[in-house]
Amino acid sequence: MTDQRNDRQYNAAWQAARQWQERARQARPSRTMSGPRLFLTWLMFGAMMIIGTLLGLFFLLAGWLMLPLVRHRMKKQVEAFRAQQAQDIGGGSYRHHERPFDTPRQVLEGDYEVRPERKP
Repeated sequence: MTDQRNDRQYNAAWQAARQWQERARQARPSRTMSGPRLFLTWLMFGAMMIIGTLLGLFFLLAGWLMLPLVRHRMKKQVEAFRAQQAQDIGGGSYRHHERPFDTPRQVLEGDYEVRPERKP
């Protein structure tokens, strides 16, 4: 048994553990927190919790109040998009002799011109 105790005394890991324990003991505060200081700490913590809760409720209510406005705006955008799509599909913006995907003229480099084919 003494052999095992000697091994622990000279073992580097045991020595490091002892040094760590000693530093931890020295780092502990020697006195406890006084009553008024502890009370003020809890009071500040409670006030911060109340302020955080009130801020959270405010933002929640603001979001709920904004929902109808955002919904109305989105409805207007969807209606405008649908109207645009309906005009594109049935529209009268094309000339009678043109197809929708024909381009009137494409000019290439140089003096060449390419005109779309027109069927008689």
